Amino acid sequence: MDKEKIDELKIQLQQWLNVAQDSVQEIPPAQLYAASGVVLFTIFLFVIIRLFKRRTLNTVLLTGLSGCGKTVLFYQLRDGSSHQGTVTSMEPNEETFILHSETNKKGKIKPVHIVDVPGHSRLRPKLDEFLSQAASLVFVVDAVEFLPNVRAASEYLYDILTKATVVKKKIPLLLLCNKVDKVTAHTKDFIRKQLEKEIDKLRTSRTALSSADVTNEYTLGVPGEAFTFSQCVNNVTVAEASGLTGDISQLELFIREYVKP
Repeated sequence: MDKEKIDELKIQLQQWLNVAQDSVQEIPPAQLYAASGVVLFTIFLFVIIRLFKRRTLNTVLLTGLSGCGKTVLFYQLRDGSSHQGTVTSMEPNEETFILHSETNKKGKIKPVHIVDVPGHSRLRPKLDEFLSQAASLVFVVDAVEFLPNVRAASEYLYDILTKATVVKKKIPLLLLCNKVDKVTAHTKDFIRKQLEKEIDKLRTSRTALSSADVTNEYTLGVPGEAFTFSQCVNNVTVAEASGLTGDISQLELFIREYVKP
């Protein structure tokens, strides 16, 4: 475009601007105020709708190490059955349904979108695909085989609790001790304390690393104090369950605390 055409365009734009200014000046003040009010109300309504949508998320993520029983819990929530013989999930089990324990309730009940995220270390990044939709998180721990896996579980939980999405959205997390029907299962208090100790060690070692080596965007706890889950910006609670026997009432209560029926 040559200079002459650019000058012509500038002149045309200035003429349009003058016409627009004249038109606005001709509008009675009352109509102008009314139009401004409509625009402001529309913006306000848009913001309220966005906030409402954020607060009505219905996705609950089941995560944890492989073999901790996430898939069995998924089937118990959906069918009231353990589906014995399930194998380690290589893809997320994802479905929206009314909890099995609520199927006989009268009235309208809000379905829950449950995602069983694979626990294999190479598949854990799939968790990030669902975090923005999450109303809450459930981190499942095998209460029987806890001690041999305490380090791996602590590292995975640490990574989750320091994710930007989890911190910024303050996504509530349930630490669910599964398989408590077994005689050799550890108590939830023991598991909680051991995880806090391990995460405290991780926090110290990772803080010592250079920023170039740290993938986490946020740190945990209070400097100079031993780590506890109460220091997290998001709410972290502990509960027990048995996917095999169907004792999942504490899990269901947690789900319905953040996804109202």
